Amino acid sequence: MNRVSDPMPEGRSMRTDETTRTPEELEAHLLGLIETSREQASEDPFRNPVLAVTLAITRRFDRGEIGPADLDALFVRLRGQSLAERAARLRAYVGLDAASDAAMPARLVAAIPKGPGDFESLRDLVGRTGFAVVFTAHPTFGMPKAVAALIAAAASEAGAGARAPIIDEAAALSTRPDPVITLDGEFEQACVAANHGRAALDAFNGALLDAARERWPDRWTELVPRPFAIASWVGCDTDGRTDIGWWDTLRYRLESKRMQLERVARDLPGIPATRVVREITESALAAVNRQLAVAPRLGTQPSLEAVHRFALALIIERDRAQTDAGALLAGLAAAMTAATDDAERRTIAILRSGISTHGLSNALPHFRLNATQIHNAVRRVIDLDGEPTDAAQRRSHLATVHALLNDVQPVAVDFGALAAERASAARLMMTIAQILKHVDGTHPVRFLIAETETGYTLLAALWLARHYGISDRVEITPLFETASALEQGIRVLDDALRSPHWRQYLKRIGRLAVQFGYSDSGRYVGQLAATFWIERLRLRLTELLVQNDLAGVELVIFDTHGESIGRGAHPSSLRDRLAYLAPEDARRRNRAAGIRVRLESSFQGSDGYLMFGSRALAEASVARIAEHVFALDVTDEDAFADYVLSNPRSGADEADDPIYAETDFATEFFTVVRQDMEALVDDPGYAALLGTFGPSLIDRTGSRPVARQSDSGGPAMITHPRQMRAIPNNAILHQLGYLANSLHGMGRAAGRAPDLFRDMRRDSVRFSRAFRLVQHAASVGDLDVLRAYIDTLDPAVWLERARRTQRDTRRDELVVIAGALDRLNLAPNLRRLFGRLTTDWLSLHQAAPDLGKMSMRLTLLHAIRLALIHRIWFLAVHIPGFRPQAGVTREQLLERFLRLDIDACLTLLAEIFPITPDPTLGLNFGEPAGPRDVGTYEAEHTGLFEPIGRMFAQVREVSGMIQHEVGAFG
Repeated sequence: MNRVSDPMPEGRSMRTDETTRTPEELEAHLLGLIETSREQASEDPFRNPVLAVTLAITRRFDRGEIGPADLDALFVRLRGQSLAERAARLRAYVGLDAASDAAMPARLVAAIPKGPGDFESLRDLVGRTGFAVVFTAHPTFGMPKAVAALIAAAASEAGAGARAPIIDEAAALSTRPDPVITLDGEFEQACVAANHGRAALDAFNGALLDAARERWPDRWTELVPRPFAIASWVGCDTDGRTDIGWWDTLRYRLESKRMQLERVARDLPGIPATRVVREITESALAAVNRQLAVAPRLGTQPSLEAVHRFALALIIERDRAQTDAGALLAGLAAAMTAATDDAERRTIAILRSGISTHGLSNALPHFRLNATQIHNAVRRVIDLDGEPTDAAQRRSHLATVHALLNDVQPVAVDFGALAAERASAARLMMTIAQILKHVDGTHPVRFLIAETETGYTLLAALWLARHYGISDRVEITPLFETASALEQGIRVLDDALRSPHWRQYLKRIGRLAVQFGYSDSGRYVGQLAATFWIERLRLRLTELLVQNDLAGVELVIFDTHGESIGRGAHPSSLRDRLAYLAPEDARRRNRAAGIRVRLESSFQGSDGYLMFGSRALAEASVARIAEHVFALDVTDEDAFADYVLSNPRSGADEADDPIYAETDFATEFFTVVRQDMEALVDDPGYAALLGTFGPSLIDRTGSRPVARQSDSGGPAMITHPRQMRAIPNNAILHQLGYLANSLHGMGRAAGRAPDLFRDMRRDSVRFSRAFRLVQHAASVGDLDVLRAYIDTLDPAVWLERARRTQRDTRRDELVVIAGALDRLNLAPNLRRLFGRLTTDWLSLHQAAPDLGKMSMRLTLLHAIRLALIHRIWFLAVHIPGFRPQAGVTREQLLERFLRLDIDACLTLLAEIFPITPDPTLGLNFGEPAGPRDVGTYEAEHTGLFEPIGRMFAQVREVSGMIQHEVGAFG
């Protein structure tokens, strides 16, 4: 039995000199409890220091020494500290104080060797897009927009003194996400980040042009730099959701177009040379505004008349609105020639670069859906049984879709057909066709397919694209993320490449785009193991292109990680993050094979948008990206040697990384991690840990529909992690104080070859960089914290506490809670799970004794929240008896309280115990009055329901603070 008791028995009074008053005093007192309890635990192995402090706080609640107002004031103080540290980390993460940012483009130009063709060398180097920033919007909007803006503002100001007022303002706000998060709101936040990104790109391109003008004063106007691009899938991602209408997607693309045209109208010099461009822009902007005026709004099911009116506006205004950037680019080129002032020419050149890169869009569009949706759309024309992913059906499906591609003929697409289409993949492909035709057809668009596990999916998508006449305008991109996809990814592409149709398609479009996901791969096989399998797949991609004589095709690698370490975001710095995602060995092999590579990386939700949350942050982020792209791309060129050597984090430091010489070690190490993580995922205790009250610890953080419900009205019991998405999976691990998907399996893997493991940590840049994810996970995790949550679900702990309490009423409460927990029957599986995690952690700690530990402030947040949860349960057992309502008994309701389904329970209780009297009282219904329950339940609301609601709001408030301490949501 784990000893958790406070040295002071329940019911005994506390010395008055220990009573705390101010938030500062309360914080110091509680942190002192944490420190003392940790010290005592080092001498008492049966003591849980976190649960001991939890019980101590509970007793202070009982004695009235800590009330709701005290906690609220303390939370303001703790929030301020968390937010100040997060702003400082953000500033350091993007390297905002780096002195070389502004000079870097000039140094890049200066590094071009002088001689014949030097200008052409620069033009080729910066004239193709080498990196794209992609703003994505999974449910990771874990903080309010106002707080995110204040964090970005604080991080953008140099010096702690300058930040203090901003942080004080943020600390006064809740850390919980905005109560209503819509797709429109997500799009708006993505646009703010994209606009900062676009401004940063303009600044970088302007600096390149300035340096080029100094060196080539007669030719610099020929330079059209477009080394980096901004993209977004917000409003275009229909994977796993049906609430985005095609009219919504079209409206978002029109809004993106409007922002691009507004940028041109705003920045274009007011000189005679730009008259033609200004007329085109103003006419197009007016036409787009007329189209948007009749666009259906989000959240409504528009009538056929409304859709018809929108469609006609798109068609009627099509020519005036412009559907290709060609006219603008031609006008800018003419204006460049006619302008007489270098400053004016510079402004025109920057605009030309932005439009050349992005067409008529503020951000390039990425569309996404699921492989199953592709299969369903094509099933209408394929007479085959079974699933394409079934190995027994593989050849027949491939042969059949190949035959279809031999005979496919394009069909006309109109808005009527689009409105009538029911298959989601066909509808999305038709939407893209209409966007290319009526909104912006300057560049091909990205078409991402999640859960691609067979080459049939790619060929079926190609058939759809040909069927709708846009196969040369769509970049069909498989997402390899699941364990199966990471293993079978090369076979998937090889099966597609066996078809001449796919090979011809790649040569025509000029690039192979591949998407790697770190979400499902990280939570199922472990984050570090996922990184290894992804890198191995990247290396094999190079071999595959060479084998198929496709070295001339550009390879696009899009890494769709999130912002937390559990989803592949490196915690140390943006430099490390970029190098972690694009390891030098893979880049070097691409260069040796003559394969050009374009890198793309997602910046996701509130956390990701912070790196572009202000102009200063965006410029620093772009500078880090530029260092990464150019330093890695030119390490084989002697002319750039001085530049590369001046960037110690560039690819030069990985030239002879020993991890690639020890292939057996790497393979065995990450295989062990994967095996242990897969076993953990299938452990019923892991599902119980994640699913019991974990989902209730976090607010809704995105516009996706909420999770499914059980038959009894409460949240469905999670029986396997696959029943929840990767983001809440990770977020719950953060909230429970142990980041298993970044830690588990590492101990056994390291213990197999401890000496070699230590050597790799010391000597391998690649391995040590990856291991820093483990180090960060250890610093925000603590087995004592996890054990406190597990013990909270163990009836034996509550019975032991009942045995020792000196308060009769508390004893009764504890026994009732123990009985309800016993009915849930979670403890046996959770105890075995804890043993599994502890065994591996001990091995890891032995191999890496320098791992950090959870801060006292973060530990205190967990203890406070546990105390609030316990107090909610104490109150819940006093809910009066009632007849079953909507099939829910009092016993079931109590179990839902234990799972923290608080909001739904309080709603139900408000119906069962109304606070208003019967509205029929005093009315004459023409008959003798029948029996009525004339009582009201003010006492229950005042003494039970309202305090429970207040405390649960504080529980969620703590969750928001924990999010900032860990550094990301999910």
